[in-house]
Amino acid sequence: MHACHTIVTSMNVFGSPRATMLDVARRAGVSEKSVSRVVNREPHVSQKLREKVEAAIAELGYVPDPAARSLAGARSFTIGLLLDSRGLHYSMKLMEGAYEACRSFGYHLQVENLDSKMDDAAQVARLENILRTSRLDGVIVTPLFSDNGAMMDFLEQQGMPYARVAPFIDRDRAPAAFMDDAAAAGEVADLLVCNGHHRIGLVTGPMRHGAANARRTGFMERIAKIAPDAVITEANGYFGFKEGIAAGRELLDVADRPTAIFATNDDSAAGVMTACAQLGITVPDDVSICGFDDNLVAKSVWPYLTTVHQPIAELAQQAAHLLLDRHAANRRPASVLLPHRTVERDTIRNLRASEKVRRPVKGDDDA
Repeated sequence: MHACHTIVTSMNVFGSPRATMLDVARRAGVSEKSVSRVVNREPHVSQKLREKVEAAIAELGYVPDPAARSLAGARSFTIGLLLDSRGLHYSMKLMEGAYEACRSFGYHLQVENLDSKMDDAAQVARLENILRTSRLDGVIVTPLFSDNGAMMDFLEQQGMPYARVAPFIDRDRAPAAFMDDAAAAGEVADLLVCNGHHRIGLVTGPMRHGAANARRTGFMERIAKIAPDAVITEANGYFGFKEGIAAGRELLDVADRPTAIFATNDDSAAGVMTACAQLGITVPDDVSICGFDDNLVAKSVWPYLTTVHQPIAELAQQAAHLLLDRHAANRRPASVLLPHRTVERDTIRNLRASEKVRRPVKGDDDA
């Protein structure tokens, strides 16, 4: 008589059998405790054991039960993502990156919207309410909140682990993922000057925004170095489309208008392009325009916008990894600097050659 093993299963929401930890243990030929250690990403697990268990998990389609893991380990397996309630594309990319990281670790992502227009005390009060009504194992803090010192103080007082996306103040305070906005803006200065532009309009962002300050500073410092005689005229576009229209009209509705405009985000760049259309100014024949972010707007306008690609989803993904690896006791650098690149499309004219500059970028035609 042959011995047989009983496969213990539960039912998923669709009524079909769902593999259990015991099933995984039997398939991998290890104990349930070993499976638990791999699932919970505990330290000191051999690579051989991890690969064996992960292969069984993939084969059986096993999905860990967060509730059971929470009871076993006093963790909720839920990470909070604090987002500004404005800026849809930016927020969506942050959610995309954070979700992918959380999913790879077997965590849930809880998204919480805050209003960056609130003062620090109101933001902290909102955060306190979130922590009181949720069981979070950690928090990912995104701009503008990532530079809110009062919020950092509160998280530390509560003993709540956190990681930051794109902070500009006190970067060594907590794990962080960021890019070099100043260097990226300096490269825009190089691009415009190399194409013969010396009368340049600069559409800035809200001055309390770390990225806005870094981009303005990086651009101005680079211009001072490579083209000290350049004439720079500024108008604030507040990182908004309507505000970008107003800034564009302010810069362009004059006799001696700039030959190029650097808008420090894509939404305001689109606003400047709209102002050009209103004023009968052709892009790039009459004025060149460069943006910053490489969001959906960059290829929704015509001509397609030359801009700086900011790895938004990757920033959130790396911040989540830094936070979750702390739970797994893995050693990673406290901060991660991610690369940027200038994506040259159709909105820059080379005044020296009297023709548009269009250098194809890898992957530029995939959307």
